Amino acid sequence: MFLDILLFILGIVLIIAGANYLTEGASALARRFGVSPLVVGLTIVAFGTSSPELIVSLLSALKGNSDISMGNVVGSNIFNVLVIGGINALVTPITITRSTVRREIPLMILACLVLSVMALDRVFAGTGATENILSRSEGIVLLCFFLIFLTYTFAIAKGDPSDPHTAPAPTKHYPLWLLVVFIIGGLGGLVLGGELFVDAASSIARTLGMSEGFIGLTIVAAGTSLPELATSVAAALKKEPEIAVGNIVGSNLFNIFFILGTTATVTPIHIGGVSTLDFTMMSFAALLLYVFAVLFGQRVIKRAEGAVLFLCFVLYTAYLIAQL
Repeated sequence: MFLDILLFILGIVLIIAGANYLTEGASALARRFGVSPLVVGLTIVAFGTSSPELIVSLLSALKGNSDISMGNVVGSNIFNVLVIGGINALVTPITITRSTVRREIPLMILACLVLSVMALDRVFAGTGATENILSRSEGIVLLCFFLIFLTYTFAIAKGDPSDPHTAPAPTKHYPLWLLVVFIIGGLGGLVLGGELFVDAASSIARTLGMSEGFIGLTIVAAGTSLPELATSVAAALKKEPEIAVGNIVGSNLFNIFFILGTTATVTPIHIGGVSTLDFTMMSFAALLLYVFAVLFGQRVIKRAEGAVLFLCFVLYTAYLIAQL
């Protein structure tokens, strides 16, 4: 048990370090070519900070731990909105761009609803469904949504360069060879850390008698979401709300469309320990973020609203623990 905890912590450290260097290298490379802060946040930073979820979900599914795979994504999406969004707003009120309110957040809500309908076969497919499963064909559909999302984000990059939301932001200058080292080393850390993380989490769950779904929704989800937390809070403190909010929304879209799409296409995901309540909470969190964003027409997540987001997560987690 003690060794499993050490390996679990080591896995988190490698995952966070790998995601950090991968994101730093990819972001610097993209901004060198004049990509806007919003697009960097929605794509490269979101992909880099979502890479822990990709590695953990894919390895979990391949090793037969599907509940960790699905719980990781659903739990991460809940954590991203309620904890990261809440803490960001508590640190400093977050101003959200008009584009994000009109398009990106509604797309995130749609993604949550689509995943819920696909995954909850016993609810939406009638009495003929004997289990909840995300099939290969549904994984391919999610990947198609991901391609549409990518097309949209690259269309943003072709916007008016005088727009402050599409103007390149200053960044550190690294030599090209160092950026390559960052990217390759980051990927290596992610893969190795992901292996240790999944094996240790599964072992801890069995030892403590917890379900893999609970471990995926809580500990694994929080652990793999640490890069999003660090990136978003840092962006908020630097007064870069486009990256802070774009990272949360973009990561959630990546989690559903790309990570689950890729994982389900490789191997169908059998869902047992992730309940209807968990999928409902994921959709509710996305909807709550939208309501706060459009409230009073100010497009600002205030500190009080950030406190509400964080309190919702505390209550949800307390309920999960009470069900053990």
